[in-house]
Amino acid sequence: MRAYDLAPLYRATVGFDRVADLFDRVLTQDAGGTSYPPYNIEKTDENAYRISIAVAGFSEAELGVEQREQELVVTARKEKDDTDRTFLHRGIATRAFEKRFHLADHVRVTGAVSENGMLHIDLVREVPEALKPRRIEIAAANAQVIEGSAS
Repeated sequence: MRAYDLAPLYRATVGFDRVADLFDRVLTQDAGGTSYPPYNIEKTDENAYRISIAVAGFSEAELGVEQREQELVVTARKEKDDTDRTFLHRGIATRAFEKRFHLADHVRVTGAVSENGMLHIDLVREVPEALKPRRIEIAAANAQVIEGSAS
């Protein structure tokens, strides 16, 4: 894999540090490490999303969901199986994992539920009123001139 030096990008831009960090994270991410466990990301509403992760073989106590600033971290730690079992075929992987999802600004986790071997994590984007687009009324130029000359 090639290593890219993003230092010139940092020197030539002001205020785009997060974009450069995103490029750096994408370019250094291991492509092979993203396949387990399988997951879906769906848009359920204009500002709502759901991440569904296949977690067959894990109990709710073995799963962890945590939001750290702009990152969602899902972990699974398999408790030691004390029974002495002999498998003829073992196709269900129950190995420990840590899956990370980078979240956009103002996205927060609203809940998580484990059901039928799937972990569903609901997210919502809540843009503050101060950041929402607002319409600016345009006043007539004649009205301002008349008010200014009356003083």
